[in-house]
Amino acid sequence: MGDTELPLIVAWLVVAGLAFSVYFGFLQFGKFRLALRVVRGKYDEKGSDGEVNHFQALTAAVSGTVGLGNIAGVAVAVSIGGAGATFWMILCGLLGMATKFVEVTLGVKYRQVHPDGSVSGGPMHYLPKGLGERFGGWGLKLGKVLAVLASICILFFGLFGGNLLQVNQSYAQVAKVTGDGWISSSSGALFFGLLIAALVGIVLIGGIRSIAAVTSRLVPAMAGMYVLACLIVILVNVTAVPSAIGTIVEGAFNPQGITGGIIGALIVGFKRAAFSNEAGIGSAPIAHSAVKTKHPASEGLVALLEPFIDTVVICTMTALTIVIADPSSWKVGGSIDNAQGVTLTSDAFETVLPWFPHLLTVAVLLFAFSTVLTWGYYGLKAWTHLFGRSKVSEITYKVLYSAGCVLGSLLTLGKLFDLADAVLFMLAVFNIIGLYLLAPVVKRELNNFLDFVRRRGNGEPEPELDEAAAAPANGTDKATLRAD
Repeated sequence: MGDTELPLIVAWLVVAGLAFSVYFGFLQFGKFRLALRVVRGKYDEKGSDGEVNHFQALTAAVSGTVGLGNIAGVAVAVSIGGAGATFWMILCGLLGMATKFVEVTLGVKYRQVHPDGSVSGGPMHYLPKGLGERFGGWGLKLGKVLAVLASICILFFGLFGGNLLQVNQSYAQVAKVTGDGWISSSSGALFFGLLIAALVGIVLIGGIRSIAAVTSRLVPAMAGMYVLACLIVILVNVTAVPSAIGTIVEGAFNPQGITGGIIGALIVGFKRAAFSNEAGIGSAPIAHSAVKTKHPASEGLVALLEPFIDTVVICTMTALTIVIADPSSWKVGGSIDNAQGVTLTSDAFETVLPWFPHLLTVAVLLFAFSTVLTWGYYGLKAWTHLFGRSKVSEITYKVLYSAGCVLGSLLTLGKLFDLADAVLFMLAVFNIIGLYLLAPVVKRELNNFLDFVRRRGNGEPEPELDEAAAAPANGTDKATLRAD
């Protein structure tokens, strides 16, 4: 993709975040505390369809977004745009919270619960069902086309951006830290790939329940460890914190900061290593759709915590660590790649303790592994939508996906970064078209859930849910769809 195309798609994502923020009254701020109560299980209901609880669904989705982009992509961003890029990353993360709320609410509302209790959701379900429900025949046709295109994009990125690239970059970091020993040889690379493939295959066999069981423990641990390491670097340089914050704010509003911030944080940082928070991409609704709930908007609120954790917390901590530590390898205005981005972050850690780069290597491995796991599940749902849901079909996919882990450690991927990112950009276009058209449905679901919260707070009984009223059929009354 050319330079003139990238700003257009970035604008597409940012404008969507701003539009949904305005349409829903900036609920990412007003309903933030409610989202925390929901994820803690305060509004859980017995007998709800689904496979995992709110916290497990959140960690499964976060594991797909918290990847190498949080380490390498952020370093690339602050190298191109300077410290001011940090401000724009935070702003984008806040706007992305509203987009994430919309797509996940739709994912839960239009999910498919199979006879065995398993669940399928995501854009391949809410695009045809939602558009068909709202607009009849032409909406259904449009939705089916968008669903197929979205499935192809998810499958492609799952195999390459969510798998090969993650394994490739994590192996490169391990090889660098361990030196030119056996692990750096072709046999060492093969062993690394086979080990990751085996671990991924074992977890994928168990489906979303198995993935959620792993991520519900792995995500808090790895995020906590990484943030703690960043805090140690920041605390050691605590006297530099005020000037660093001043540099970030000042840099955000000078020409270099604005240009570099947008290019760095919204294009390079968001582009590298499977994006930062994936808001608007349509991938996270696949994981969130498996939640146990009767109210789709409840999980939508939980999902808005995702960009906050990923971008506002973890990405910001990486940026602050680099800005405050100010390693000698940090050159503002230069162009660096993903591997150099990991090196820059590693150099920032090393300014405090020489062994901190080894801790960063562990973080890289955990971040990459969790991303590979979750994108394996996303890709599986896209695969079964395209090729049918059967044991043979699912086993075929899991074998291919696990084999991709081995290839990722052996191959030099080069331009595959750009190709994978281009596919994900296209996915954002297909998905957000549907989000705009279905926003009134989401508003109705939000009002329904807020009414449920009010009733529970007042000790009032919950009325029986009228499924026909909750999900109107084709040709539905427009008045019920306004929901405002």
